[in-house]
Amino acid sequence: MQTRAKNNIFKPKKMYQVSKHPLPTTLEPSCVSQAMKDPLWRASMNAEFNALVNNHTWDLVPAPPNVNIVGNKWLFRIKRHPDSSVASYKSRLVAKGFTQTHGLDYHETFSPVIKPQTVRIILTIALAHGWSLHQMDVNNAFLQRELTEEVYMRQPPGFVHRDH
Repeated sequence: MQTRAKNNIFKPKKMYQVSKHPLPTTLEPSCVSQAMKDPLWRASMNAEFNALVNNHTWDLVPAPPNVNIVGNKWLFRIKRHPDSSVASYKSRLVAKGFTQTHGLDYHETFSPVIKPQTVRIILTIALAHGWSLHQMDVNNAFLQRELTEEVYMRQPPGFVHRDH
C-alpha cells in the first residue's frame, strides 16, 4: 500500500549546516583543577585575581561568628575570532550571591544598564551634528563602586592564603 500526502505537502528535507572550519580543539575547562594545569588559563586567572587585588576589592580578615560567608566560583570563557581561532582566554571570579538573604546580608541591588533607545538617540544627535564617536571598555567596571554593606566571601579556589 502506498500513501500520498494531501495537496502534495511533504515534510521538508533536513539540511545540515556544514562549516569549513573544524571543531575547536581548545575547550573551556569545567573546573578549577583543569584550568590550573594549563598555563594559558592559569595566566588568565592570575590577571583576574591581580585586577581584583589592584582594585582593593577585598581585605583578608578572619570571619566573625554567625556571619554568612558567600562562596565563589571561577567561570572560564574562550573569546574567538570570526574564523574560530582563539582570541583570548577569559577567567572571571563570581560570588555566589544566591546564598545571601535580602534584608540580612543586603538591602538593595542596582545594576546600571543603558536603554537601547538612549543609545539610538545619542547616535542620532552625533550624526546630525557631525560628531565623531569613540568606543571604550572599562575593565572590571562592576568593581568601581564601594559597597555599603560588609560582605564576607571565601577565598578564591587556587588563590587561598594559608594564614586566613
